[in-house]
Order: sequence, then structure tokens, then C-alpha cells
Amino acid sequence: MHQLSEQEINRRENLKKLALMGIDAYPSDTFEVNATAEEIKANFKAGDTSYQQVNLAGRMMSQRIMGKASFAELMDGTGRIQFYVNRDEICPGEDKAMYNEVFKKLLDLGDFIGIKGYAFYTQTGELTIHVTEFKLLSKALRPLPVVKTDDDGNTYDAFTDAEQRYRMRYVDMVVNPQVRKVFRQRTQMYNSIRKYLNERGYLEVETPILQPLYGGAAARPFKTHHNTLDMTLYMRIANELYLKRLIVGGYDGVYARIMNG
Repeated sequence: MHQLSEQEINRRENLKKLALMGIDAYPSDTFEVNATAEEIKANFKAGDTSYQQVNLAGRMMSQRIMGKASFAELMDGTGRIQFYVNRDEICPGEDKAMYNEVFKKLLDLGDFIGIKGYAFYTQTGELTIHVTEFKLLSKALRPLPVVKTDDDGNTYDAFTDAEQRYRMRYVDMVVNPQVRKVFRQRTQMYNSIRKYLNERGYLEVETPILQPLYGGAAARPFKTHHNTLDMTLYMRIANELYLKRLIVGGYDGVYARIMNG
């Protein structure tokens, strides 16, 4: 049995409080996104009239509460961007619970939120989204490893434990942006290989993963039993045997569909 940590217990308590306030922590309706952090950072300039109605969604990765106003950081699939929340703007009426209770107390780092607002530069020159409305999209019940960086970009307390990183790749990708970059580059590399071969007339094909006979290498294969067919099967070691059959069948050039592995 997994023993809940103090943070996990607190997050579950926050989830109950949100439910009592009538806030669905896992809404089914769609939150429309019209911009990304990377896009805004690349294109917005001081004085621009663009990006005055932006919708962003992602994880809240940091939070600095300063009384009636707060700064926080949102991370989407392209990167991070700072956003600014003012209590009286998101709660224009007498009821300030959305800021005083939900944003300040019941949101946790790692929660998925959606924000609406406009881009501007702070007095310190930091590109920021001035939030006029926010919505909780998904409550995170388990905390993320805290990775700290200073103003010079130096990283402290990095998530470097090899055992945890490879067992929990999803956590590794959240807290280590360079890992997401590697995954993106891997896909781009495979797409480039596909494009090169396709332009030269090669045919992309699928080959069996489980085979009645294994071959193509000297490694000992994984062995399993197919209950319905009542036969022993082996996980493939190499694709070449089935690719050669296609060449015999009349294709001039073939290559196996790139599989995850």
C-alpha cells in the first residue's frame, strides 16, 4: 500500500474543499487555447496591440503571493511564461473567494489551469500575462520534484536520480525541459528519415512483433504463448526476415515502421 505523504494528504483536502465550493477539479468541457508561451515570447514586443486576448493552458509551476496581487508561472507544451493575477480584477464583486481561497490556498504547484488575459511587460522587463480570468482544469494530487534556479540560470536540487527518472519519465519531462527537447528532436529525426526514404520510393510497412520463428540475430528472444492459437511465439529481434519477403514479393525498397523502443 502506498503511504500518502503530507503533501498528498493536503492536496486531497484541497480537492474536497474545492468540491464544497462547487468547483469541479476535473471539468469535462473544453478550454479553448489560442496561443502558446513560446509563440508569445517570440512575437510580442512592447507597445504591440497583439496578444491582447490570449488563452493559455498548462501547469502552474511557481507562485508568489503578495497580498491582493500575485505572480505565478505557467508551463505549457512549449515553455514557461509568467502571469499576474489581481484580486479585484478576477473578483470584481463582493465575493473574493476565487482569489482569496481558490488561487491563494487551494491551488497547488503542478495543477493544470487555464488563463485568459493580455500580454505586457512589467517594470523589470519581464514578459507577463495579465490575467482577467482563470479556471482550474485538473487537480494534481501528487507533488512534483522542486527544481530551483537562480537569476543566472543555475539549477539547484535538480531531479537527477537515475532510477526515478527512467521509471517516471513523465515526471522527468515535466521538471527537466531538456528531456522534452530530446523527445521532440527524436521525432523530428524519425520524420526526416521517413521523408528521405519516401521521396526515393521506399514503402513503409509494418512487420509482426510476435513471430513463430525468430531470427536475424543471436540474442535470446522473449518467449510467450498464444492461448487462442495454442502456439508458442517469440518477440522479434530483427525486422529483416519479413522485409526480405517483401523484396521477394516485388517491392524494390521497403523499410519497417519505426516503433517506440
